[in-house]
Amino acid sequence: MRGRFLTNLIGVLAVLGILVGVNMIADARLSGLQLDLTQQHLYTLSPGTVSILKGLREPITLRLFYSPGLGTRLPAYGTYDDRVRQMLEEYAQVSGGKVRLEFFQPEPFSDTEDRALGYGLQGVPVDQSGTQVFFGIAGTNLLDDERTIAFLRPEREQFLEYDLSRLVYELSNPARPVVGVMSSLPLDGDPRMMMMMRGQGGGQPYAVMTLLRQTNQVRMVPTDATVIAPDIKVLLVAQAQHLSDATQYAIDQFVMRGGSLMVMVDPRSEAQAATPDPSGMPPRDTESDLKRLFDAWGIGFDPKQVVADPDGAWRVRASADSRVQAVDYLAWFNVRGGISKSDPATADLQQVTVASSGFLTKKPDSKLDFTPLLTSSAQSGTIPVEQVVMPDPAAILAGFHPNGGPRVIAARLHGMLTSAFAQAPPLPEPKKGESPPPPRPERIAATKSPANIVVVADSDILADRFWVRQSDFFGQQELTPFSDNGAFVANLVGTLAGGDALIGLRARGAAIRPFDYVMRLQAAAEARFRQTEHALQQRLEDIQKQLRQLRQGGGGQQQADAVISPEQRKAIDAARQQMVETRGKLRAVQFELNRDIDRLQTQLVLFNVVLVPLLVALAAIALAFLRRRRRMRARA
Repeated sequence: MRGRFLTNLIGVLAVLGILVGVNMIADARLSGLQLDLTQQHLYTLSPGTVSILKGLREPITLRLFYSPGLGTRLPAYGTYDDRVRQMLEEYAQVSGGKVRLEFFQPEPFSDTEDRALGYGLQGVPVDQSGTQVFFGIAGTNLLDDERTIAFLRPEREQFLEYDLSRLVYELSNPARPVVGVMSSLPLDGDPRMMMMMRGQGGGQPYAVMTLLRQTNQVRMVPTDATVIAPDIKVLLVAQAQHLSDATQYAIDQFVMRGGSLMVMVDPRSEAQAATPDPSGMPPRDTESDLKRLFDAWGIGFDPKQVVADPDGAWRVRASADSRVQAVDYLAWFNVRGGISKSDPATADLQQVTVASSGFLTKKPDSKLDFTPLLTSSAQSGTIPVEQVVMPDPAAILAGFHPNGGPRVIAARLHGMLTSAFAQAPPLPEPKKGESPPPPRPERIAATKSPANIVVVADSDILADRFWVRQSDFFGQQELTPFSDNGAFVANLVGTLAGGDALIGLRARGAAIRPFDYVMRLQAAAEARFRQTEHALQQRLEDIQKQLRQLRQGGGGQQQADAVISPEQRKAIDAARQQMVETRGKLRAVQFELNRDIDRLQTQLVLFNVVLVPLLVALAAIALAFLRRRRRMRARA
């Protein structure tokens, strides 16, 4: 017995020794290997990051400042610190040593804490004593340029790779392309709103402008410009209204001489409609179009039609007299399946939100290559723009019928172009006290190389409310995207400027995993409900009107002492009965609204609670039976 015990003990110790040895060898030789089984490969460096790191010509130093006390008090930060260090080490490995890493643990009132504050990192108090902790990154290059991530939060883990790659990219590419922005929207902030909402964040620049400035030099171009500066590489014309022929000619000549253009037009700008004019009233004129240029280039756009799509429609507050609190608003919807996966600017995007969007078509005589980037679903249709001015979401849903299939909301255009102007239009006369407009360069009749143009039939993609949430983190404004609108605009501008390095990173890790099947069930059920409810509600109103007429008799007004004939009493009783029956049908329709979803939920619960454990139990019984049979055969 003692011999068998010693043999077993030696065997166990040998196995433990082998395991320790394997772990030591794996840690030394296989630490760089990893297996990423997530659907979007969230833990694998993207090709854009690899391109940035392998293209580094000069060393870059990244310094991680992490206070150990932060992880002690908040374990989530300790786990996130391991994740950040792992990714930084992977950056250093892929860069071939061009990314140098330094790690610091700032203690209160230490030189390291002073250094972190000197880099502009954010100290955050974690207790009543006022002791600050740090968790940020400071990066420098050989020219002593500095870029920082002030504070790393676990809530932004899905954007960690983008934040790190942007920091490295900015340090390795000090020269940035110039992007001109022409818009009637207050993209850079509204001074009037800043005055009205002092200290409350009113009138702040659009978040997309912040995103564009991270990788570009952004220059605002007035909507009455007659010449586009030659150093502008990309011109973004977004909701620019009522442009004169002279300004459209300037845009035309910008394209003729090889500039890249991105145009965002809109049948109705929800952002502009929500911005009061100088008189304090909401503006009525919110459409934008570049008809002359579009007609010459073979682009079709109807500013009187809005795309409506039940697939991905936003849930908004219903009217006060509705029996449900929320309803699908078909004019505001998330584009998911209609995002082009063949274009580098949109391949990694998961969701783009549009609001009161128009649609684009390619005219038969157009010579441009027309590549859709965003399209609505096959269940989409169009509604007149008047229906979204003072919208009734329930009525729009009730009267909606799909027609025409998918519609193109954004497209990339590529090809040779001729000028939309046979000759230069006259320059406007300068007003009294104004300097004359600058001289225009000689007219160019056609492009010498294929033009690069992107046209988007919705400018509300830019509006913060449709893609980003703002929060205050100890005095710092933090933006958390819930849709990829910012990445959509920034990626397209990046491809037009020729810089593809950060494409695929801006939306990387935005693991939007909606319950698509449940949402389709809910949308279909609500569409049926709304159509039936609308008819029953109309019937109910007709009955109530009939009751009022019966009670009023022939006098036109209801009298307290009015005599009701037996025939009128009989008609009133019949109308009341119809009203009761109609209300019963209405309640039945409301009850049926979520029946399919409830049934699916019940099935999922049964599957998880009953079926899966049952399958596991049956597998265990089958395995035990097989083992018993083997033992019986071995004994026999």
